[in-house]
Amino acid sequence: MKKLTLFATAAIAILLVSFTVVSDSTWTYDNNHAKVGFSITHMMVSDVEGYFKKATATLTTTKEDFTDAVVEMNADAASIFTDNDMRDGDLQSASYFDVAKYPVIAFKSTYFKKAKAANTYTVKGMLTMHGVTRPVTLTALARNGTNPMSKKTIAGFKITGAVNRLDFGIGSSTPETIISNQVLINANAEFVKN
Repeated sequence: MKKLTLFATAAIAILLVSFTVVSDSTWTYDNNHAKVGFSITHMMVSDVEGYFKKATATLTTTKEDFTDAVVEMNADAASIFTDNDMRDGDLQSASYFDVAKYPVIAFKSTYFKKAKAANTYTVKGMLTMHGVTRPVTLTALARNGTNPMSKKTIAGFKITGAVNRLDFGIGSSTPETIISNQVLINANAEFVKN
């Protein structure tokens, strides 16, 4: 009986060691060192840049190389800023973002994997904008390190990609000769490991 109890105890110990749970690491968005930006071509000759002043994001992963990361981002559509009050008001109107009806732009990743280039990831996910949800593919260049003042682990991502505004019903009455259908995404996000 003693041998059987000893064997059972050893078996339970082995099982516990074998099934150690890896806890998720959640990273907090550092709004002071981040920007959700975009650019669009005006009259087929020049680019107009802008960004959303109010945005939040989270990054969750169990792996140090981020290959299982999940990113969620929300931007306040009314906080759009292109350095021109009249244009910003027009973009907030029902003709474009219709921020009164669709106040939030949201993204959640479904795929976060290493790409061929060093420190680069392919990020796929669902983007919801103007009441429409569609899949998008982005590229993220990652850099990480330690903040010398707080001693906390930090990671930065430069995110690029493109979406077609017409896919989301934004400015559908505005021809491409006035503003391009393609909108380039150029965002920077810094996260602090909790």
